[in-house]
Parts: sequence; structure tokens; C-alpha cells
Amino acid sequence: MKRKKNEKIVIRLKPGMDLKRELDLLTKEEKIEAGWILSAVGSLTNYVIRFANQPKAATAIGHFELVSLTGTLSKNGSHLHISISNEKGATIGGHLLEGCLIYTTMEIIIEKSNEYSFTRKKDKETGWKELAIKKLNIKG
Repeated sequence: MKRKKNEKIVIRLKPGMDLKRELDLLTKEEKIEAGWILSAVGSLTNYVIRFANQPKAATAIGHFELVSLTGTLSKNGSHLHISISNEKGATIGGHLLEGCLIYTTMEIIIEKSNEYSFTRKKDKETGWKELAIKKLNIKG
């Protein structure tokens, strides 16, 4: 029996839902060993983002348009970056953390791979848990 390589997961998050928490929950429920964000569009009522090389999160309350959501997903740990803009069009971005709440909607398309498995392992050089990629043996 041939294993299907990839499948798409399409979700819509509703007002008040936590973007990161819902993605983590979906990753576990769908048993995603390796996945990535294909597309995302929506808005937030606040943000919790860690900017580059900063130890603490930046937060703000308001209305923000999602400009970009990208990254890798795995039940073993995800790595997601977000860019958002405010009512004046000023755009910021960084590492997505829990606490980003949906304003009106968030429409997300995820690609789930059955060809790879992602884990996170502490990298001696960077000090961070970095992506470790394993190619799975696909029968067929």
C-alpha cells in the first residue's frame, strides 16, 4: 500500500481563540509529524510576539491585520513567525507566542507531510532547540 505523501488541512479560527494554542492543539489532534503553513489570512485583537534576539515578549492591544504567518509544525515542537500591521499600516513581526487572540477570523491552510518527521534538538552552536529532519521510508 502506497503512503500518501502530503495532505492539506484547512481551518477557520473564530473570535477570541488563541492562534498559537489552536495551532498546537490541531498539530496534536491531527498527529502532524511534519507540517508547514501554506496560507493564512485574518486579524488579531492583540499580539504577543518575541522579536529577534530579545528574551521577553512584546505585547499590545488593538486591531491588527495578519500580513504573514509562516513556519514549521510538529507535535514534537513548532517554530512559527508572524507579521502583522496596525491601522496605520506599520508592520512588525517576530516569533509567535501564546496570547495572540483572533479578532474577526483566521483562515489557515496547512500542509501535512507523511514523508518527513520533524523534531527539535538543542543546537550547541545556537543554544536553541533547532529543527531536526528525518525522511521517512515511504512504501510503494
